[in-house]
Formats: sequence, structure tokens, C-alpha cells
Amino acid sequence: MKLLYSSASPYSAKVVMAANHLGIKAELVPVDTAADPEELLRANPLGKIPTLITDDGLTLYDSRTIMHYLDSLDSEQRLYPRKPEKRAEIERMEALCDGICDALLLIVYEKRYRTPETYHQPWVDRQWEKVRRGLDYLDENPPKLGKRLNAGHFALGGLLGYLMLRFPGEWEQHRVRLARWPSAFQEAYPPFMTLKSHV
Repeated sequence: MKLLYSSASPYSAKVVMAANHLGIKAELVPVDTAADPEELLRANPLGKIPTLITDDGLTLYDSRTIMHYLDSLDSEQRLYPRKPEKRAEIERMEALCDGICDALLLIVYEKRYRTPETYHQPWVDRQWEKVRRGLDYLDENPPKLGKRLNAGHFALGGLLGYLMLRFPGEWEQHRVRLARWPSAFQEAYPPFMTLKSHV
């Protein structure tokens, strides 16, 4: 399998961590989405990452679609619980983390691609409101790190890795539990220390 990804993408980080945790081997192919690489566009008409190409040539995109596919490949270790209520809880955590990442990326893109004349601060403020609400909720309700890691853990790991890279010092204040969570996650998932420096 091939995983077309970017080391700066929190969605890619989530998928890479999950695959590694499950022992699933995939060739990691870094791509620059801004350059519209041919291999990526052939596999995903949206030109977005991560995109997974299976050994059979099946292409999968959107990180949650890929996560569900990876989950189906291993009958013993699971990223999502079988019980509907527990599964819904994990999927909600993943959706929340991904949604915060969506808002953060809009902030980054506004700064990166807008000229000073077209930069729209109210739009950025609106995205920060979403980020703050989401992070406050996560600080009050951080996922517990028990014997089994799940998709919610990897989604939060990807989100916090991205925050540490792009927004250091802008999110930690008053969120003591959330700021401490990466250290606890590192104990449960040692490769996180290597990965987070690239997210």
C-alpha cells in the first residue's frame, strides 16, 4: 500500500500513527498538494491528503475513511469499539479533533495566501472561536489512556502535534490537562515523540 501524505498534516499524522499502531505496512509518499502532483490527482480528484492506494489499486481519501479501512484490516486490534455507544463516543472525539484542525487550517491559509488588503480578521476571529470552544471541551473531557488506543487518541495526537508546531504558546494557557496530555500519550505511544516534530 501507498499513503500519499504530508508531514505537516494533522490528518496524515493521525493515519500514520494508526497504521503504525496496527502494524500495517504502507509506503509513505510525501507530496506537495500545492504542486498538484500527478500521482495524487490520479488517486484523488480533490488533490487532498492523506490518500491511500491499496495493493489492489483501490484509492481511499478523507482521513476518517482511511481510518475505517485500516480498522477493518485487523480483527484483534481495533481503532473503533464494536459496541455502538462506545464507537459513537470515539467517532465523536475524532470528528471534534478533525473539526478543530479544519478551523486551524483556515487560519493558516488566511495568513499564508491572503494579501494584507484582502486578509479578513473577522473570519480569522470566527475560526479561533471554534478552536477555543473545542479545546476548552477537550481540556474538560480529555480521552482516557487505558490499555487500548483508539481513533480518538490518534486524532487528538495529530491535533496537538499540529498546535505545537504551528501555534506554540497560543493555546496552552488555562488548559492544563490538555497541555499535559501529549506527555501521557507519549508513554502510551512512544513513536509520537518522533512524529510530532514533523506534524
